[in-house]
Amino acid sequence: GIGRGQMEVIDQRVAERRANHEFYKEIFKNQEGVELFTEPSEDYQSNHWLNAIIIHPEKTGNKDREFWRLSFDEENIESRPLWKPMHLQPVFASYPYYGGTVAEDLFENGLCLPSGSNLTDIDRDRISKVIKVVFG
Repeated sequence: GIGRGQMEVIDQRVAERRANHEFYKEIFKNQEGVELFTEPSEDYQSNHWLNAIIIHPEKTGNKDREFWRLSFDEENIESRPLWKPMHLQPVFASYPYYGGTVAEDLFENGLCLPSGSNLTDIDRDRISKVIKVVFG
């Protein structure tokens, strides 16, 4: 029943999440060293369930992912690293891993941003202020 009820508002929820993505796209458009995950071309349309960035500390004055996360945390804004790769989880530590360092690099430099469809203008204003301070 809950799932069926959500279908009645799915278009609105997706529009709200896509609006969040546009908000982040505008904020980061001139920020060197921050790469917002987005569609690879116009052939795709993401619902932007989650907005995430990759931070290149060598281009942000050594302000790495953890600096960003803690800056948000100080303002009571939740963010978190991208998912920890399976091969780095203790339960899989003794198993072989093949694949280079892509997953590790994404985990080390990636940050998930607030993305809920219930973000308000006040929330976005607080997020924007933290980003301006980080780049200030």
